[in-house]
Amino acid sequence: MKYYRIAELEQLSGVKAHTIRIWEKRYNLISPERTDTNIRLYNDHQVRKLLNITALLASGVKISKVALLSENDIHSRVRQIQSKSNTDVATFSYINDLTSSMLDFNEELFENALTKAISQMGLFEAMTKVFYPFLYKIGLMWTTDGTMPVQEHFASNIIQRKLIAIIDALPPCTKKNKIFMLMLPPMEWHEIGLLFSNYIIKSKGFRTIYLGQNVPYDNVAPIIKLCKVTHVLIFLVSRRNESEVRELRKHLNLSASTQLLVAGGASQTALVGKNKNSHIMTHPTDLLKFL
Repeated sequence: MKYYRIAELEQLSGVKAHTIRIWEKRYNLISPERTDTNIRLYNDHQVRKLLNITALLASGVKISKVALLSENDIHSRVRQIQSKSNTDVATFSYINDLTSSMLDFNEELFENALTKAISQMGLFEAMTKVFYPFLYKIGLMWTTDGTMPVQEHFASNIIQRKLIAIIDALPPCTKKNKIFMLMLPPMEWHEIGLLFSNYIIKSKGFRTIYLGQNVPYDNVAPIIKLCKVTHVLIFLVSRRNESEVRELRKHLNLSASTQLLVAGGASQTALVGKNKNSHIMTHPTDLLKFL
């Protein structure tokens, strides 16, 4: 079992450390253990409880009312929130569910939260409103030592597996006028955005050539020519020098008519430069303009 200090609990829950201390003293909501030097330590169970409490607060329940509920009642009310149409509150609750199940590597609960979010919201809304904000949150936690990198890998791999299963279930492509090649350039490994893009394109009936992670540039050009690729979609997340980013089209040996779609980190995509056949994707909806 991992223990969290109050600063880490603040990051996980979004509740200020000062407020957490007040809740402990006034309402006895959670009772941390303490070190010999009187530093508060919170276990996984207490983290999950606090995350559920924040979901109820977001739905409008007063903290004084929450303090009177049993843990079972708190959990039950959170499930009720997720079944209602108020997507903002449900979204907040789903992100908390994913966070708490990730922390103790509970694959069953993590997959249940994924499935429920997709079932209620649809994959597109679930990705943009739940999964991406969740991944952003744990990315911030990783940089401040709030989570272990292995926890992020655990969560990302389950999301990837879910996306692959959904993509595999799509009907065959029917539109032949556009062909999209999807790839991550050398030293790019974060595949969730690429998989989601693959889903969006295939769900609209277009053919994709999916190459995946860390693809050498010199292996790509012959495929683009052979398959008559009309659009190349890449993600740039890792930091690169300006000249490499600006010469992407040259690296890929793209023809004048091939459209280059670039998504990923804002600091990297901004270096692509202006070109009538190069387009920066800042949100999944931007991809829909080309379908």
